[in-house]
Amino acid sequence: MTWAVVFFGAAVLVAFTPGANNLLGLHHGMTQGAWKGLAGLLGRLAAFTVLITAVAAGLGQLLAASELALTVIKWAGVAYLVWIGGRLLWSTFHAGRTSLVQAPRGTEPVPASRIARKEFVVAITNPKAILIFTAFVPQFIDAAHGSFPAQIAILGAIYLLAEFVAGATYIGAGALVKSLRLSRRATRNVDRGTGVVLLGMAGVLAASSS
Repeated sequence: MTWAVVFFGAAVLVAFTPGANNLLGLHHGMTQGAWKGLAGLLGRLAAFTVLITAVAAGLGQLLAASELALTVIKWAGVAYLVWIGGRLLWSTFHAGRTSLVQAPRGTEPVPASRIARKEFVVAITNPKAILIFTAFVPQFIDAAHGSFPAQIAILGAIYLLAEFVAGATYIGAGALVKSLRLSRRATRNVDRGTGVVLLGMAGVLAASSS
């Protein structure tokens, strides 16, 4: 029991760390509302479930032995972050109007399925997320608590709970900002900031060693 509690505390700290998915959750909460933001969070959790299953099946050993696999994952993540950040920036310059309106009118509604798909792809191609399940989680494996796959499954489920708490908090913060009825100009500036940060994350990832 203590083992699980200690891991949950550490997982919460990791999950709350600002990253591409948390930033997207905040953005979707601000522009699309809490419910669609939570749909995106489900996409993220689905991707993490895939990663947990893959690690339990031996993905960690495969990645440790294959520099090519890590490189491919890294550049796929870079490309997708550039795509999302670039599109977001382009949309803000393309809109070009600054009249005062409520945020819901100033932002085109996006289907929940598209938001979930976007978060899924960001999570599944994010080397940081992969490292969480191939390097961070295994540190808490203890032979006294059962087999490796069983412990990965248990710890993975605990991490998913921590990720849900963190993701829902970011989305809630975004929804709260949305309720303040920002002007179109302010909303556009937030979108630009989000796009710039995503591009910056892509640059940091591209410059990092594989």
